[in-house]
Amino acid sequence: MASDNMTAKIGFIGAGRMAEAMIRGLISEDVYSEDEIIACAPSKATRDRIASELGIAMFKTASDISRLTDVAVIAVKPGHIAGLFTEEKLTFGPKHLVISIAAGIRISTLESYVPDARIVRAMPNHCCMVLEGASGYSGGTRATDRDIELVDRILSSVGLAAEVREDDLDAVTGMSGSSPAFMYMFADAIIDIGKKNGLPGDVAADLVAQSLVGAGRMMLETGMTPKELIDSVCSPGGTTIEGIKVLDEKDMRSTVCEAIEAVIKKSKSMGG
Repeated sequence: MASDNMTAKIGFIGAGRMAEAMIRGLISEDVYSEDEIIACAPSKATRDRIASELGIAMFKTASDISRLTDVAVIAVKPGHIAGLFTEEKLTFGPKHLVISIAAGIRISTLESYVPDARIVRAMPNHCCMVLEGASGYSGGTRATDRDIELVDRILSSVGLAAEVREDDLDAVTGMSGSSPAFMYMFADAIIDIGKKNGLPGDVAADLVAQSLVGAGRMMLETGMTPKELIDSVCSPGGTTIEGIKVLDEKDMRSTVCEAIEAVIKKSKSMGG
């Protein structure tokens, strides 16, 4: 049972999948211990489950979080942001570092609600769940170098983190926030073809998943460009080049670009 007299080093407003993934990463990477993390959720069932599984103290309201910690992660859906401040009367002051992971909500909007707080806006992706996230972040007008260092440490505990301009966060949303879903679509198609050609479903899925992991590590660790890596797989007159020809004929590149641009456009339209 959480005590009203306790204090914590970091708190999460919202306890959905992304918040849970970040909390698991922070604990597993020893950034914070269980008794240094708190979170809130309106659902008692959610509070009980998170407290039981993660060993952190859970509260019902966002105001509990702002009262008990100086570092708060806003992890609610973008459409719920305004209600936090206008209906629930959530307040933050100069002592607070507020990290928002709500897609599309601009720093200026957050600062209009809590002008004295230090704001950092971040865009992690759901691969944080397996400590392989890709996150971009940007500091507000009052955020200090120390704040930025802390945010980088928090996000790096669940994957790769990069500081970018706020205007670039919409692009980050499309590139790393949403792109895993497109990669899953690509993977699903390859798995189907594997099964149609006789592979057991679980074997096909494992081979494709490992190929995705390996391709990512090749990009990160070799320093080679995607074009160079494509060329390294393709041999003149070989098998891979036949598939490349089909993808080029179908203009896969333009389709992918259109999908990412659609995400970026939507992210921009959500900004306040």
